[in-house]
Amino acid sequence: MPVRSIVLASGNPGKKAEIEQLLAPFGTRVVTQVELGITEAEEPHHSFLENALAKARHASLATRLPALADDSGICVDALDGAPGVHSAYYAGREGGRAERDARNNARLLAELAGADSRAAHYECVLVLMRGPGDVRPLVASAQWRGSIAREPRGTGGFGYDPLFLPEGMAQTAAELAPAEKNRISHRGQALAKLLELLHGEP
Repeated sequence: MPVRSIVLASGNPGKKAEIEQLLAPFGTRVVTQVELGITEAEEPHHSFLENALAKARHASLATRLPALADDSGICVDALDGAPGVHSAYYAGREGGRAERDARNNARLLAELAGADSRAAHYECVLVLMRGPGDVRPLVASAQWRGSIAREPRGTGGFGYDPLFLPEGMAQTAAELAPAEKNRISHRGQALAKLLELLHGEP
């Protein structure tokens, strides 16, 4: 992989851990923009792609380095795709990340009370800016289909992982070993596609 050092346009430690593990075989060093003192970009857009592009441009311009941005969330059929791009702050912005995750999960369960369908999918869009002047950033996306459990289970992962039951599995995403989750998750699939695009470049 030609990129040896990369800025992750996020302060989410869970995302950093997953991406570090996925890029470890290539010797790529991952540092978050927060570690470099860069504030997180605004995410005012209505699509994962637009938000990921905005975050990647912001991080690359601020650091003058290649930047990888991930915009992802959970989309629930019975809620017309919500929380979607609003997944991170579905139940408000107050408190730390663990507190917000717990509130988001509680709200999602409340919204689905009595719903006939609990079908859902995680969606991830990754954007790689090779540098601040990159006018053709690499883009890859993937979905991870499943359903919403009746109650949280597991202590791994982050976000909605304790509620997400991958299709064909009895364990939630939070009950999977990290390597297994990375192999089949939306983020793992999207990064594999991104690496294919990188390897195909001259």
